[in-house]
Amino acid sequence: MDFALTAVQKQVQETVRALSSKYDLEYWREKDRSGEYPWEFVKELAAGGWLGTIIPEEYGGQGMGITEAALVLHEVAASGAGTSGASAVHFYMFPPMPIIKHGSEQMKQKYLPAIARGELLMAFGVTEPNAGSDTSRIITRAEKRGHKWVINGQKVWTTNAQNAQKILLLTRTSPRDDKRPFDGMTLFLVDLDRTHCTVRKIDKLGRSAVDSNEVFITDLEATDDDIVGEVGKGFYHLLDGLNPERIVVAMEAIGIGRCALNRAARYAGERIVFGRPIGQNQAIAHPLAQAWAQLESAELLAMKAAWLFDHGLPCGKEANAAKFLAAEAGFFACDQALQTLGGFGYAKEYHIERLWREVRLFKIAPISQQMALNYLSTHVLGLPKSY
Repeated sequence: MDFALTAVQKQVQETVRALSSKYDLEYWREKDRSGEYPWEFVKELAAGGWLGTIIPEEYGGQGMGITEAALVLHEVAASGAGTSGASAVHFYMFPPMPIIKHGSEQMKQKYLPAIARGELLMAFGVTEPNAGSDTSRIITRAEKRGHKWVINGQKVWTTNAQNAQKILLLTRTSPRDDKRPFDGMTLFLVDLDRTHCTVRKIDKLGRSAVDSNEVFITDLEATDDDIVGEVGKGFYHLLDGLNPERIVVAMEAIGIGRCALNRAARYAGERIVFGRPIGQNQAIAHPLAQAWAQLESAELLAMKAAWLFDHGLPCGKEANAAKFLAAEAGFFACDQALQTLGGFGYAKEYHIERLWREVRLFKIAPISQQMALNYLSTHVLGLPKSY
């Protein structure tokens, strides 16, 4: 939707597109095969200032909005980097959001410039084995003992824990109250101390270059200076980042879908079967055309949501709907691309299968399709809450 972008936003788009294009599909195929973190790519993004896109200028960032962040992540994903590239950038941008909004001045000065420079990698510890969408059920606990806090518990699907120096941990600091279930949780930014944290990598379907982990925490110490925001208000501090994250995730899914669609359309125009290009057959052409239409539609809603957020307006319904539509559109595009290539789509050397595996994540995370629909049915249509 170039027609709606400012000159600065177009420059963001073009610059990140050019930078990302230097890392070709074979680079990302190798990262997928080896499971190695894409440090070369991340360092080049950091040198360009893009890891600090939404970090305020006074803390070493660019001070841009969610619209610009969405454009950055779309271009990374659309380059063929998929989630292995987009998530590597994403997790420099969004785990720091509670620090930007609620951290002490000392915490901001100490950590945000290092994050913007790509020198500090954070892990994000919220989800637990028995507390996925129902965050109020977490049992990881922080107890005050003298001048220290002592944290014990377990997290799962913790991104970056193999390499991160710090972890943003959501803990319970007081028991769950059924009347106010989201009170009593506190955020800590602490060292990911391996003498008190056991990290186990999860072998998973896609996004192999960016690790996901189980983290077992035993007597990990923290101080009052490590608390992000207020004691007991940690869940509410996380909420500031939920809609922005859904917006940029939508743009990541759209970018992956576009990469796969473009490759499939090119293949359909060149592949000759029964004496003519397979793209001449409506059974091939129509699904690809439908994929294009769905991606365009999802982008319009995602960018509307980004505009609303950047102008301080409510965007919950748009952000959730955009994430839902983009996850569906991205997967449909990748699935039709794989079908278009047939057996070659199944072969790793054609790259489509990797995009297909990676885009599937967005139907699950950071919020499932069903939970996005729950939000819309309750908050938009006024229907009774189902859970």
